[in-house]
Amino acid sequence: MKYKASLKAAISVAVAALIAGCGNSNNSGTSSSTDGQTNTGTPTNVIFFLGDGMGMATMTAARIYAVGEDGELTMDTLPETAFVKTFSNDAQVTDSAPSMSAYMTGVKMNNEVISMSSDTKAIDPVNDANGNKLGNNCGSGNGKSVPTLLEQAKAKGLSTGVVTTTRVTHATPAATYSHICHRDLENDIAAQAVPGGTGYNAALGNGLDVLLGGGRQFFQTVANGGKRSDGRDLIAEMKAMNYAYASNAAEFNAIDGTKTGRLLGLFTSSHMSYDLDRDPAKEPSLADMTTKAMDVLSKNSKGYFLMVEGGRIDHALHETTAKKALQDTQAFDNAIKAALAKARSTDPDLKNTLIVVTADHDHTLVLNGYAKRTGKTTAANAGVLGVVKDYVTGAVTKDADGAPYSIIGFGNGENRTQSSRTAMASLDDSVTSANTYHQEAVVRVSAGNETHGGTDVFLGAIGKGADTFNGTIDNTKVNALVKAAAGL
Repeated sequence: MKYKASLKAAISVAVAALIAGCGNSNNSGTSSSTDGQTNTGTPTNVIFFLGDGMGMATMTAARIYAVGEDGELTMDTLPETAFVKTFSNDAQVTDSAPSMSAYMTGVKMNNEVISMSSDTKAIDPVNDANGNKLGNNCGSGNGKSVPTLLEQAKAKGLSTGVVTTTRVTHATPAATYSHICHRDLENDIAAQAVPGGTGYNAALGNGLDVLLGGGRQFFQTVANGGKRSDGRDLIAEMKAMNYAYASNAAEFNAIDGTKTGRLLGLFTSSHMSYDLDRDPAKEPSLADMTTKAMDVLSKNSKGYFLMVEGGRIDHALHETTAKKALQDTQAFDNAIKAALAKARSTDPDLKNTLIVVTADHDHTLVLNGYAKRTGKTTAANAGVLGVVKDYVTGAVTKDADGAPYSIIGFGNGENRTQSSRTAMASLDDSVTSANTYHQEAVVRVSAGNETHGGTDVFLGAIGKGADTFNGTIDNTKVNALVKAAAGL
């Protein structure tokens, strides 16, 4: 019995040694790390693209607008896809704060709440006499912060960045790096991004490496045209912490991202311009911001986490100005295309890079009628922005009142005819395809207040761990899948 036991022990030791020898082989360029995980010596990069409000009907309309019915956007080519459920902790239809927070934290929370526990109540901030949001009145004991993907990446030694076309303190970007009971407390959100300053979010370690977008007003004092009544110049504070700073496209273009340690760009007082209205001499494109952010972040040998938001898609949809929304969706897709190309320049098979593209919620945009194929929108062709034309005869289709109607409409919005549409008999492509045309809606609401929709949204993924994204999943599940793929 002793002999058998000794033989069994010897065999076990030999097998363990053989396994250990195989595990320590450097033929593949890997080595064993102290935490039991494999350290490949290569960076792990995650780029999380968020098209704010980019529901599937908006994606479809944007595809037709940009490349025609049989064309493909870059996001259409992503090999792994899923549907994502977006309801919040207290609402069937979410707003951006809890939906993006669910992606970033894996926790369902109430509408208006940013990266806090599920029991956090969204307490509306108080305004001063000028309508400026005052300080954080969330109150003690009102929930607690929960860690975000960006913070976890920072804790692992990765570089981190946030790029958006909205204010950098707006709900979606804020959900990556701040924690607060109400999304409107943007002065406090800004302070959370300033390393070492009062109100700083210590979970960011030495701070964000890249922060690009609009929202300069929340970093400047009232005396300098900003919204801060505390006398703090947060831009100056961040410059003192060795951030290169750009306030316009010229300054941005002059910065070499490959030689810059940290980068702050605040290009507008509030949100950046719609892509239709953008002056390239004043504001960089989303694609340019994305690729320069990658330049800055990629110097870290451990890798990076970058969030990129096409934020003004949502704002145009609230306005029911479809052309603006579709153009911003195309600009968002261009940023995805640029990021893929840049990532593949150093990681051709994306073995160490995960790119995820999704939306935080839907809107009420719909495609009406049995419209004939239109092809892409050009100066001479309204395309999907035109009125419905019969797919057999090509004649303009009429409603029950004998009036034309546009291919794109909304479930609710500001442009609703309050009586018979007979007076709309002259409606044509030239009207419905204008930059500022507000598509008609079924339910009339006040200007700019078209609502979100509750429909599931699209998710596409490519690269490391992308094959785990499939089926119909909750937005909190997306968090777990990104964490697993990135080893966070």
